[in-house]
Amino acid sequence: MLKMLQPIPPIIFLIVATTMEALGDAIVRKAIQEPHQALVRLGLMAAGGALLLGYGTALNLAPVEFSRVVGLYIATLFVVWQVVNLIVFRTLPGAPILAGGVLIIAGGLIVTFWRSA
Repeated sequence: MLKMLQPIPPIIFLIVATTMEALGDAIVRKAIQEPHQALVRLGLMAAGGALLLGYGTALNLAPVEFSRVVGLYIATLFVVWQVVNLIVFRTLPGAPILAGGVLIIAGGLIVTFWRSA
């Protein structure tokens, strides 16, 4: 199975993983914070949990050394989380989040691409 996945670019795994993580977190948050009947709340928690399991699987299938993928993953997660936050919670990022996001993305790129001599 792993050989079949090797032609897929690592960024695809990262985008899939971060999307699943952000959506899973958002669904679990909605299940906890919004008033729902018990069965609906349980269904939302199960759906969120399934997405979080999918995130872990997708991230660990990426054909990249784990120490390198973490930096790019965090940068990708920040961007995807802002998109999910806007769509699900209708919240725009403010100046502190945008400023911090620039640092997160810069740090992720440094961790991923800086090669020691």
